[in-house]
Amino acid sequence: MTSRTLGRTPPADPLPLHRLHVAPPQVPPFAMGSFDAFGPDARAGYPHRHTFYEVVYVTGGAGAHVIDLVRRPLDLHLPHLCVILPGQVHYWERASGLRGELLLFGEDFLLARPGDRELLHALGERQWLRLPAAPSGGGGDAAGIGSLVRAMGAEFTAKADGYASVLEAYLHILLVRALRLPGARRPDPALGRAAEVARDFGLLLAATTGAERSVGAYAARLGVSVGYLNEAVKQATGRTPGELLRAARTLEAKRLLTGSDLGVGQVARRVGFTDPAYFCRFFRRETGVSPGDFRRRAATARPAGNGNHHVHRTESIDPRRSPS
Repeated sequence: MTSRTLGRTPPADPLPLHRLHVAPPQVPPFAMGSFDAFGPDARAGYPHRHTFYEVVYVTGGAGAHVIDLVRRPLDLHLPHLCVILPGQVHYWERASGLRGELLLFGEDFLLARPGDRELLHALGERQWLRLPAAPSGGGGDAAGIGSLVRAMGAEFTAKADGYASVLEAYLHILLVRALRLPGARRPDPALGRAAEVARDFGLLLAATTGAERSVGAYAARLGVSVGYLNEAVKQATGRTPGELLRAARTLEAKRLLTGSDLGVGQVARRVGFTDPAYFCRFFRRETGVSPGDFRRRAATARPAGNGNHHVHRTESIDPRRSPS
């Protein structure tokens, strides 16, 4: 039997890091199943992040989902959909009775439809969508997301010839439909080299969490001049690359301050500052508080039991645990 596991590896990242392991041969980097199928870490109550994409379709339960410090309470009367991007930090807060399906996949699963990466990031920015209820007696949701998820589950279980391409197509339809929902923001369809450069900058910034120290470094990685990058990004987003870079570094610093035991100096180095004092000035300028005050306030606000004392646990999750 092919093994598919969702494990955690300690070393480089100071936060617990979940990886998707899909064993060869002829298996796409994709797994799906219920919360119960993936085991306790599917409901992890400690801050962690992934190296893969996760689409969560929640149909029941209580508690809240915290993604990059934003708390989203569950609505017991409506299904929910959210996309968790690689690198985002999340955890479930006081969750109980969670029901629904998880879709996990790596970058390789998007090779046939690279445009879906942009759709995923658009949904990842929105983070949490309450789906419209189905007509009375219908069950599920009026957007048809649940029907798509069930169809994907059947395809994934049967594994008939060509099932990987069918899953790719279903995922694309799911993303397009989700972006039609109120509150979802579809990517700007603007064409041309400038729009492409701006999009690639946004994806690279998200992937590197702002670790490059200058806009020039990102321009070099994209193969364009700093001036061209400034113009393209400003036109597409209304913000300069420098503003977006500062926002990315601030967000990553917040993640590390709230989700890890790193000292302020270590956090500074992680986000590209060699001088901790300069990092503290930067952080205060961007947030209005010092890194230490931010960490203390976050610790006070987090309910008991959601600490980061799980950092060194190493057990894996195997979807085959699901009862048949």
